[in-house]
Amino acid sequence: MSAMAAELPDSDPPARKLTARGRDRRHAVLEYATSRFAENGYHPTSVSDIVDGIGVGKGVFYWYFPSKDDLLLEILRDALFDLRRSQEAEIADSDDPLERLELGIRASLTWLVANQDILRITMFCWTEETFARALRKGRRIIIADTAKHIQEAMDRGLIEPGDPEVMATAVRGVIDELARSYAVGVTKVESDVLDLAVRLCLHGLTGKQS
Repeated sequence: MSAMAAELPDSDPPARKLTARGRDRRHAVLEYATSRFAENGYHPTSVSDIVDGIGVGKGVFYWYFPSKDDLLLEILRDALFDLRRSQEAEIADSDDPLERLELGIRASLTWLVANQDILRITMFCWTEETFARALRKGRRIIIADTAKHIQEAMDRGLIEPGDPEVMATAVRGVIDELARSYAVGVTKVESDVLDLAVRLCLHGLTGKQS
C-alpha cells in the first residue's frame, strides 16, 4: 500500500553474496547517493561525486552497481521493499480488511514523510522514461496490494461492490498527493493529516459520513 513504486518482483531480488564489510560498503553507497541525488539532482551528481564522498574508488562502485542508472533503480527498489515491510508489520495482526486499509494508509504516509529524499527522487524519476517505466510497473504492484484488501472487504459486505483496482488507484491518489503537497519540510506527519487521509479513503469507500 505505498505511494512509491519501482520495477520490482513480489519478493526480494537475488543478491550477490557479500561479507559484512561488503554489505556496509554497499549500504554506504546507496545512502550517500540517495542524499546527493535528492539534494543536488540526479544528472548533476556523478559517480566520482559519490565515491569521493564516501572515500572509495570507482572500482568499488562498479563492483556493486553496473551504472549510475542501476544505482538509482536499486535505491527505488530498496525503498519500496522497506515501505512494504513497514506496511506489512503494521497490518500483520489484523483480521479486519478495513482496519488493514486504515493501518496501511497511515503507515504509507508516515513512511513517506520520514523519507523525503525518496519522495524528491521519485518525483524526478517520473520525468525520465527510463525510470518512469520502472515506477509504473511498481505502482501496479502497490495497487494490487491495496486492491486485495478492498476485495476482501467487498466479499465481507463492508464495501459496496465495485472495481477494487479502480478504488485502490483512488486510495493511492489521495496518499500520493498528500505526500507530495504536505511532506515538503515536514519531519513528522500530524495526526489530523493521517485522519484526513483515512477519512477521505475509507469513508468514501464505505459511504459513512463520520
